[in-house]
Amino acid sequence: MKVFVFLLVILAAHAKTFERCELARALNAYGMSGYARASLADWVCLTYWESGYSTVNTHHNTDGSTDYGIFQINSRYWCDDGRTPGQTSNGCNINCSELLSDDISLSVKCAKMVGTQQGIIAWYGWLNHCKNKDVSPYIAGCGL
Repeated sequence: MKVFVFLLVILAAHAKTFERCELARALNAYGMSGYARASLADWVCLTYWESGYSTVNTHHNTDGSTDYGIFQINSRYWCDDGRTPGQTSNGCNINCSELLSDDISLSVKCAKMVGTQQGIIAWYGWLNHCKNKDVSPYIAGCGL
C-alpha cells in the first residue's frame, strides 16, 4: 500500500494538464492537423472529451482494460500494462505507463497509429461530442 501511495504522489507531481491553445500548438507541431482526415480542432476536441487535456488520466473499462493518457489509449489493443486480462495486441509496441508522460510525443505517435488503422472514429469522445459539430472553438484564438 505504501508503494502505491508513493507512486500516486510521484504521478501527481508529474501530472500535466495542458491549456487548450498550448495543446493545440503542440498537436499542430506534431503534425496532427489533417491527420487521419481530421482537423486540428477535431483532435483538440477529442483530447478534451477523452482526458480533459490531462497527461495522467486513466479510465478502467468493464472488460478489464484501461485507457491511458491524453488520448486515452486502450491497453487491450494499443499498449501493454501487464494487467489487462485475456489476449492483448500492443499495437503501438509501448508500455502503457509511457503514455502518462508530460512529453506527449509517444502518445501522439500511438494516436497516429490508431488513426491510421481506425480513423478518429476509434474514440468515443470524438464520436459523442465532436463529430458533426462546430469544433472551431477548440482552436479559436490560438493563432493557428
